[in-house]
Amino acid sequence: MPEHATVGHNRQGVPAVHWPRNDYSRIPYWLYRDRAVYELEQQRIFKGPLWLYVGLEAEIPKPGDFRTAWLGDTPVIFDRDAQGKVHVVVNRCAHRGALVRREVRGNAAEHICIYHRWCYGLDGGLLGLPFRRGLKGQGGMPPEFDMAQHGLERLAVATYQGVIFASFREDAEPLETYLGGVITRHLDRLFGKPIRVLGYHRQVIDGNWKLYLENTRDTYHGSLLHDFQSTFGLSRATQTGGVSMDERHRHNLTWAKVGTDDDAEFGKIYKENKVHDSSLRLLDPGMVQFRREFPEGISLAICSIFPNLTVHQISNSLATRQVRTRGPGRFEIFWTYFGYEADDEDMRQHRLLQSNLAGPAGLVSMEDGEAIEITHRAVMAEADACSVIEMGGNGPIASLMHRITDVPVRGFWSYYAELMGFAPEDAIR
Repeated sequence: MPEHATVGHNRQGVPAVHWPRNDYSRIPYWLYRDRAVYELEQQRIFKGPLWLYVGLEAEIPKPGDFRTAWLGDTPVIFDRDAQGKVHVVVNRCAHRGALVRREVRGNAAEHICIYHRWCYGLDGGLLGLPFRRGLKGQGGMPPEFDMAQHGLERLAVATYQGVIFASFREDAEPLETYLGGVITRHLDRLFGKPIRVLGYHRQVIDGNWKLYLENTRDTYHGSLLHDFQSTFGLSRATQTGGVSMDERHRHNLTWAKVGTDDDAEFGKIYKENKVHDSSLRLLDPGMVQFRREFPEGISLAICSIFPNLTVHQISNSLATRQVRTRGPGRFEIFWTYFGYEADDEDMRQHRLLQSNLAGPAGLVSMEDGEAIEITHRAVMAEADACSVIEMGGNGPIASLMHRITDVPVRGFWSYYAELMGFAPEDAIR
């Protein structure tokens, strides 16, 4: 008989979760679609004491440069002022709540709301508004109106190696502590020298955002779901690789090294397991050529940082992926591709070619969106069924030096449930 999880809410409307197992090896499907769960996520996760990825400093190099983004359901602007300081403010006018900046990017000395022309500085402070004193002795704001109290909402900002994070809470722990050594070392590796932004992709997926966070922590689907990836050796379970998490299991790094397995061994193992026997062939082998540019020889690295960032290295394709929620059943992925200022033109073109490996139609990643959508559709009607997450074992959650594992997915749920306030009393962490 399958294990079940009941659906219910307490008197305050907060979801009451019955976990069939205390090690998060069984996840109730209703958690992916419940509206009350989603609204609580916006408050306790996206507006909680966490650091959320906003963008890259390289995207706003000059004073006055700005870009717009989303943190959960909240629109934000990040910009650089005349002194070079980075600010992140909520993109919502303090007057009537309209979007202040509707464009994706630009350069300006201030932000002006089109609705009633309220004007804000790059730090979010209210600079002025038309007819504040009225007109011909009539109307205007009351005498006690204090402009200093009516700016754009300011977020706490911290950067690491040029990667911008923001928090709605002033009591968030220091950013480096939040990231932990596993993640900071990896960010040092990828962002330790000046980068150059190469371009963007956007993808809307009809599924729950948590399914994507599971996907980037699910370390063994890659060589099963993505025929292109395994056929051409970008990532195979037979390669040298591993999985590392921070101490609280909220972030995850999956890595592999191309050329560390044998094509014959790969073919035999995958054929015996009835995975696939691919007949794919490449007209341009440059698409999968790995140019070693980091000393340790890692050719694949998928770094998942809770709650809204994935940083990928797929051969020589480098990108960040920002998750933007759009309700319980829809989210957007915003991809930012980058290389290095020191790249020559040949390397830049090589990275642009390999950008076709990822993105909504990427030769490696195009199946991820479909997998999430068919999962979300299939579980919509399930009131009490659960997923089974035991690949790699159950019980304690720990890093492993192989990639045939679901353990990082359980790590994600462990931290998530704690933040949401419905972890079982005897939860295994």
